[in-house]
Amino acid sequence: MSAAIRVLVVDDDPLVRAGLAMILDTAPDLTLVGEAADGTEVVAAVDACAPDVVLMDIRMPRLDGLAATELLRARPDPPEVIVLTTFHADEYVLRALRAGAGGFLLKDTRPTEILHAISRVAAGDPILSPAVTRRLIAHVGTTGADARQRNARTLLARLSQREREVAVAVGQGRSNAQIGDELFMSVATVKAHVSSILAKLALNNRTQIALLAHDAGLTG
Repeated sequence: MSAAIRVLVVDDDPLVRAGLAMILDTAPDLTLVGEAADGTEVVAAVDACAPDVVLMDIRMPRLDGLAATELLRARPDPPEVIVLTTFHADEYVLRALRAGAGGFLLKDTRPTEILHAISRVAAGDPILSPAVTRRLIAHVGTTGADARQRNARTLLARLSQREREVAVAVGQGRSNAQIGDELFMSVATVKAHVSSILAKLALNNRTQIALLAHDAGLTG
């Protein structure tokens, strides 16, 4: 049997932490290894508990979940992060995704979906689709858009023509199979291009590719 997925819960509301602990207790393949009440406690908690996945509240009083996510994702071999929010279109969620979070969950998500999301993210599969990313972007202001576009285009210029085509398709919400059909390549080749894009641009997941393609103004 494979080892259980280790989960750290970070939220300033003790009732939320207790609720998530109860949900995790129902899953034999997940185990709660620790809790933290603020972003300032996250690094120490990760060092002590070695979680595979961190459930991270965004809005906390001293150090918010965005800053804590950035701290974690900048470390060597960081845990995956799922951000928690009460808002469908919270600009902090989008910023957390840019920092490398594996996805986001609304706090009223059904328990079975929370458990499924943790398992997927632990396996390296982001739980936020590019389509949802675009809906989030539509609700966020354009502050800094010009600078992001310049930066995104500079990064994408490092890719081959084929890799740029794949990156744009990812940004348009296409699956690997759809990209393969559109660009006349096998799914295995698409996956290889995605892996190359992630490596060349030092990105964490497909969601960040989608955000980059959108920032560059290429998703239409």
